[in-house]
Amino acid sequence: MPLESKPIEFRGRIVMVGFGSIGRGVLPLILRHIGVTPDRMVIVTAEEEGRREAQLQGIRFILQPLTRENYHTVLEPLIGEGDFLLNLSVDVSSLALIKLCHEKGALYLDTCNEPWPGRYTDVTLTPSMRSNYALREEALQLRERMGAGPTAVLTHGANPGLVSHFVKQALLNLAEDKEIEVTKPASRAEWGALAERLGVKVIHIAERDTQVSPIPKRVGEFVNTWSVDGFIGEGCQPAELGWGSHERHFPADGFHHEFGNDVAIYLGRPGASTRMRSWTPLEGPYHGFLITHGESISIADYLSQKDGDKVRYRPTVHYTYHPCDAAVLSVHELAGKNWKEQAEKRIIVDEITSGIDELGVLLMGHERGAYWYGSQLSIGEARSLAPYNNATGLQVTAAVLGGVVWAIENPGRGMVEPEEMDFERVLEMAEPYLGNVVGVYSDWTPLVDRGQLFAEDLDTQDPWQFKNFRVV
Repeated sequence: MPLESKPIEFRGRIVMVGFGSIGRGVLPLILRHIGVTPDRMVIVTAEEEGRREAQLQGIRFILQPLTRENYHTVLEPLIGEGDFLLNLSVDVSSLALIKLCHEKGALYLDTCNEPWPGRYTDVTLTPSMRSNYALREEALQLRERMGAGPTAVLTHGANPGLVSHFVKQALLNLAEDKEIEVTKPASRAEWGALAERLGVKVIHIAERDTQVSPIPKRVGEFVNTWSVDGFIGEGCQPAELGWGSHERHFPADGFHHEFGNDVAIYLGRPGASTRMRSWTPLEGPYHGFLITHGESISIADYLSQKDGDKVRYRPTVHYTYHPCDAAVLSVHELAGKNWKEQAEKRIIVDEITSGIDELGVLLMGHERGAYWYGSQLSIGEARSLAPYNNATGLQVTAAVLGGVVWAIENPGRGMVEPEEMDFERVLEMAEPYLGNVVGVYSDWTPLVDRGQLFAEDLDTQDPWQFKNFRVV
């Protein structure tokens, strides 16, 4: 899709809830590619930040935090049948907004299944009930109750979201390189059968962010390249992962959920204190945080193959994230204060001087070992493609754009997860903003260069066991 392509026609109104770094970054993409005029847009946000950018485009800006008590009153006059609610907020319940849109006949998209404030840290709830697994189960139950209706796209940013489409393209690439004749799968069962046939045991969402600012992180400050509140929120949740059928060493600190379809497990510790080994083409081997994300559960579920009630095949799936170095220092300080947030928060965009965000999916265990497929986007490229974005933000906003366009073109699909969308259409819209999109094979395994300094409890018979990836 060329950047100057004709806008997708849309006759309704667009309401943006939240206008932080991702909201400001996606606005120019919406105005460039979707046929909507500023007078048919409105921004509802809890922060004054972003007012200038909205005013420059002539878009109405409402400074009003949404709560359980007021969200219906605030939003009901702004949306109706055929409109679009784009939720890019934190601390606003995704399911509450989805229900409202369903009642009003409006389309919907968010980047994260977000609860009302306090759930992630509510000590009266079990870790299982504070998990993304629990949030997803509640969403699936709501979908069943609501039935058919306007399209509501759940969790469609870079990840969750874009990476699910990367997985599908990576599977097709593996099949082609292996010279397997395969028709593009047309169903969930067919995608799972292809992953099983290829022998994919593990899928990492493998991301390394090297963007740097000349302004060093200060004591008492959390620095990041995207939402600080979002990162702290998910980093303090229990580490979660889709649990594969090949795994034979259940973690000593691991737990099954006592409800739902049992596709995932969680660890009895925050994701931001759990480190894993992974690999990307430009970085090579690295240690990343096992941060809970919805795609770890939904991809594992989507690719599962069963014989009756017994799971025959399922890959282990999780996010292995190495944020920018300033964010790593921020997490270290956060953990040292027993997860009490820093008083100051800074998102770096304009001050970044160099670096890339390398975001992709690492498919492992097949005949050729490991295959990474994804986006390598530099800060320079990001700035040349769209204003108000750094490399990390543009990977998210490009995915949001792709999801919004797909929803407009498929308006009656009810609630959908990224795996249930047309991956080719979303990638067509997003790829012009993703820099180099590449697929790279590697002979790396988590056993490479291990055991040279200390004796470790490793499974040398199968390098793709979860215990081999974990940094202990």
